[in-house]
Amino acid sequence: MKNPFDHLSTLLLTAWVGSLWAVGYLAVPVLFSAQPDRQLAGMLAGRMFAVSGYFGMLCAAWLLAHLLLTKGRSALRTAPFRIMAAMLLIALAIQFGIQPVMADLKLQALPLDVMHSGLAGRFRMLHGASSIAYLIESLLGAYLLIKTARN
Repeated sequence: MKNPFDHLSTLLLTAWVGSLWAVGYLAVPVLFSAQPDRQLAGMLAGRMFAVSGYFGMLCAAWLLAHLLLTKGRSALRTAPFRIMAAMLLIALAIQFGIQPVMADLKLQALPLDVMHSGLAGRFRMLHGASSIAYLIESLLGAYLLIKTARN
């Protein structure tokens, strides 16, 4: 029988994965198609990704702690724990590894937009790496939701 903390975990997992998909694959594409100022759209998208990233980290901390508290050390060997840990590591890498470098490139490019500067190639490479990592995190989240919905 599930307790309220199990239900909270289900809601948090759903919210975390839902925020990944809603921000990355709905809100940001709409933002870029509706906002003619690409620099402003990029700034707003970056802020949405940051908020979603921090939210995901909080959800991951709760979910991983909940698994450890309910299953003990055996949780470390379960697929859900490992998938959530991988998702958390990806979120941390994007938030504290890739994004700060991209932000620094934007500052270095001033007064130009980074995409109209000599730093555009490096920025594009980092943006691509971030996009691939985000896609992997999103797919892991979808897999985890599907896997846990069957249980």
